[in-house]
Amino acid sequence: MGSLVRSTTGEGRASEPPPVAHLNVLVVDDHSAYRALLGYFLQKLGVGHEAVGDGCQGLLAVIKRPFDLIISDCQMPQMDGYRMARAIRQHECRKGLKRVPIIALTANLQNDDPQRCRDAGMDAWLLKPLALEQLQATLARWLPGIAPVWGRPTAGAWPTRAHLVQTFGNERVVDQMLASLLDEAWEDFAFLDQACRTLSTPLTTQRLHRLVGSLAFLGGADLEFRGVKLIEQIHADGVLANASALQAFRADLRRCLEYLRSL
Repeated sequence: MGSLVRSTTGEGRASEPPPVAHLNVLVVDDHSAYRALLGYFLQKLGVGHEAVGDGCQGLLAVIKRPFDLIISDCQMPQMDGYRMARAIRQHECRKGLKRVPIIALTANLQNDDPQRCRDAGMDAWLLKPLALEQLQATLARWLPGIAPVWGRPTAGAWPTRAHLVQTFGNERVVDQMLASLLDEAWEDFAFLDQACRTLSTPLTTQRLHRLVGSLAFLGGADLEFRGVKLIEQIHADGVLANASALQAFRADLRRCLEYLRSL
C-alpha cells in the first residue's frame, strides 16, 4: 500500500496540486473503499472524477458525457472491466469519438494478464496495492498537466493506525476508510462461508477476489498472497479439494479483520 509523501519547496512548504481540475477521470470499481481511495488520491492531485460501482454503470457514464481517462477494476459482477472496455470501444467507433485511455486496475496480473487487458481495448494497468507514485506516473503519461508530486511509501504486513494515518492523510479519513472497508469485508466473509458450504467454485472465488482486494488495499501481503494462490487452486481443483486451506485462510482472515476493527 502506498503512503502519502508531500513534495516540498526549498522553504519546506507543501507544493500545490497542479491546475488540472478541468480533467475528468472515471473510476469503476465494485469495492467502495477502493473507489473512495482513488477519489481521495485524485482530489489531492487536483483532478476531477466520478466513481461508479460496476461496468454497466461505467458504460452508462461514458455514454452520458466524455471523460479524459478511465480507471477500471478488471473483476466485477454484472459487467466486468473487460466487457466494459470492449463496449466503450464499440461506442467510440459508432459515434466517431476520440479514444479515451482505459487503465486496468488489478490485484493479480496472473489472472488479469497484460495481453488480456490489451485485447479488451485497455491501454495500461495499475497493480493493487496501489501506490500514489504509481498512480501519479500513470496519470502523467496519459493526462496533460500532471506533475510528479508523490514519493514512494513503505508497507507492512498488517498496518498500524499510524501507518494508515500517514497513508490517508488524517484520522477522519482513516475512520471512514476502515468503516467502509470492514463493512464490506465482513459481508464478503459471511458470503464466503456460505459459498464454501455449498461447494460453489464461482461464488467462492468471487468472494475471495473481493477479500483479496481488501487485503491489497491495506497492504496485508501474506494473506493477500495466500488468497491469490487459493483462487488459482480452487479454479483448478474445486472447493472440496481445498477445504483445509480454505478453513485455515478464513481463520487467519478473521483474526486480521478483528485486529483492524480494534484500530
